[in-house]
Amino acid sequence: MAEHRTMQRGALLDAARSLLSEGGTEALTFPALARRTGLARSSVYEYFRSRAAVVEELCAVDFPVWAAEVESAMAAADTPEGKIEAYVRRQLALVGDRRHRAVVAISAGELDAGAREKIRAAHGGLIAMVVEALGELGHEEPRLTAMLLQGVVDAAVRRIELGAAEDPERITSAAVAMALDGVRAPRHRPSGH
Repeated sequence: MAEHRTMQRGALLDAARSLLSEGGTEALTFPALARRTGLARSSVYEYFRSRAAVVEELCAVDFPVWAAEVESAMAAADTPEGKIEAYVRRQLALVGDRRHRAVVAISAGELDAGAREKIRAAHGGLIAMVVEALGELGHEEPRLTAMLLQGVVDAAVRRIELGAAEDPERITSAAVAMALDGVRAPRHRPSGH
């Protein structure tokens, strides 16, 4: 029985990923989940009490897998610059992945405080990966720099997701160049400039 419940829960999460990647958070409804999985709507409620619960579960399941892929790419790099490039490239390479599209759709949606906090914590873990490399480059505020770097990545993700006129590889190359130019060892500037 437990195995059956695990399979049903997995099928519901897979259906949720598809719905989110196809139509955003508005598409994620219990009737749609029921149709996609062949379950009665009342059965969906046996697994999840709300849309937010589905979202929280997706974050708990998918974000660590995604983050592990980024971490693995960074671990394969030899230099701090190489780690930063891997951090940017791997995230952008994952844009077409359904798990990633679901996370992006979730992030853009109206969520309750618990789901938002889980996403924030997961993003915090992603950012923490690059803080060390930035510290090695001599940044006095590596965490702030990491958050700004993630902003560049997020902007590139949105550009790719929107199907911008530029080829995704051009967007990736521009984001990598901007990231690397922006994170090189900081030059001391007079304050106030």
